[in-house]
Amino acid sequence: MRGFFAAAAVAVSCLVAPVAQAETLTDAFIAAYRNSNLLDKQAATLRAADEDVAQAVSTLRPVIDYALTSGYERSQARSGGPFADGVRTSFELTASLMLYDFGRRALGIEIAKETVLATRELLRGVEQDVLLAAVEAYVDVQVNQQILSLRDSNVRLVTQELRAAQDRFEVGEITRTDVSIAEARLAAARAFYAAAEGNLMISREAYKAATGAYPRNLARLPTSPRLPASVEAARAVALKTHPSILAAQRRVTIGDLQVEVQKTGFKPSLSASVGASINDAGVERQTFGLRLGQTIYSGGLQASLMRQAIASRDGARADLAQAGVVIAEAVGNAWAGLEIANAQVQAGDRQIRAAQTAFDGVREEANLGARTTLDVLNAEQELLDARVTRIEAEAERYLGVYRMLSAMGLLTVEHLQLGIPTYDPAQYYNAVKNAPVHSAQGKKLDRILEKLQ
Repeated sequence: MRGFFAAAAVAVSCLVAPVAQAETLTDAFIAAYRNSNLLDKQAATLRAADEDVAQAVSTLRPVIDYALTSGYERSQARSGGPFADGVRTSFELTASLMLYDFGRRALGIEIAKETVLATRELLRGVEQDVLLAAVEAYVDVQVNQQILSLRDSNVRLVTQELRAAQDRFEVGEITRTDVSIAEARLAAARAFYAAAEGNLMISREAYKAATGAYPRNLARLPTSPRLPASVEAARAVALKTHPSILAAQRRVTIGDLQVEVQKTGFKPSLSASVGASINDAGVERQTFGLRLGQTIYSGGLQASLMRQAIASRDGARADLAQAGVVIAEAVGNAWAGLEIANAQVQAGDRQIRAAQTAFDGVREEANLGARTTLDVLNAEQELLDARVTRIEAEAERYLGVYRMLSAMGLLTVEHLQLGIPTYDPAQYYNAVKNAPVHSAQGKKLDRILEKLQ
């Protein structure tokens, strides 16, 4: 396995890099967006919500039914008279239309529209999750590549120290204990190298899951996007733009409309119907009627539905308030994490400089016989640990910017200016909002569906 990664590193550095174009973070974002099953699923969920609008609109239109019946009939014209039997066939065509229901159907359309808008925000939330996973995978691969390189250098350096210790042991300058210490440290270095190889393999799998393909020649990280100057400014943006907030606002509106729907349940409705029928004897029949109806007593059902709608509305309002609390906390945590990472990077720079100076000094003193092999190995380990910590802190600082954008609701294709076509939720909605059947709109819808497939 170690040989595989060594060969891969040589191939990438010597052959691929001069020929193939480096894979940038923007490329990873685009691949993640285009290959995400989560986005496809949420887009399909949104189209299903669009159909709720079409179904609500259809309630404003007449319903036309037909019935063709045929059956055996045996009957008496009068009591005690002879029986007549035979097959009877009839055809009936009816049409019905709700004329007035105090706005119940119109409220249903508004509820469906608000549900569509809330579902669009959920799609934007999934988009943020997909893009955040892409940048995390991209950075993780680079971090593990750098750590693997450090671990490889550490193995080579400890190997040199072991050889030096063996040479000094042979001339009697040190004891066998020093050689054993170097051997143990080399075994530990090789174990850490194997762990680094495994971590790189894991990060490559995460990258493939996030983008649809294994990483190739990853380019250096670009400059991170700009953020607001203060946590208060970032929080203000988040409370206005985050999809969780906007979706919760839509659900509150839906709750208000549901209460209005239940209020109309206490009122009557007026409908009209027409019908025509003919039987096998040629007898024709036409009907026309109006129906005014209202439920007088339902055993408390209507009152319970009203109370339930009010409770659901109150719950939606509480959800909105809690969403604000959660988003504000997320922004604060992301900001604090970014500040911590900045401090760790600065401390890491100072730690590396000090550890490098200490290592150089200890190694020189060891050459003069003033330091032991263990002292050299410890100093080298401290320098290695400082470099690893610095790499991880720099990665956290970079990712902190994108986590902040996600907490603000701005980690989107549009805000990142990736320059690619995105899923247009209005296209399908506009094609179905008037409930097309077979018409020019229906043909347009068919073309949209074929494109989506």
